[in-house]
Amino acid sequence: MKKPVLYAAIILGLGASPAFAEDAASGTVGSGGSAAAGGTSASTLGLGGTVRDEDGSTASSIGTGGSAATTDGKAQSRSKLNENPNMLMGQSKSQAMDKGTFSKSKTKTKVRHGEELESTTRTMSHVPGEKPEMSTTTSEAELD
Repeated sequence: MKKPVLYAAIILGLGASPAFAEDAASGTVGSGGSAAAGGTSASTLGLGGTVRDEDGSTASSIGTGGSAATTDGKAQSRSKLNENPNMLMGQSKSQAMDKGTFSKSKTKTKVRHGEELESTTRTMSHVPGEKPEMSTTTSEAELD
């Protein structure tokens, strides 16, 4: 019996930078990944964007989510978002386990209002007696 878990979250933050003339700029980032081994799988993704207009005003958004599934073990997935006046941060973690076999994925996304963006995903899967499979994906952008 399959046990899927799916969780997603989105937040929109609007902030104001000091009022001074700047060039308008915008940027987006995103990363995601999946891991699978045996009867387990886990996936996460994160996306972020920010825009700054000529008068220095900014608007930013972020979204993150993940899912995990297993044929006969335990699957869990969770996402959380944090916001403060300077940045948005999202994180998703998904993991599926079936005895000694497991798959997991983690994505962390940061958006500094009107400045820089970063999203990193790490995945890992393992079957007992075999070498673990791991990968990392990173996306970065900086507004000039």
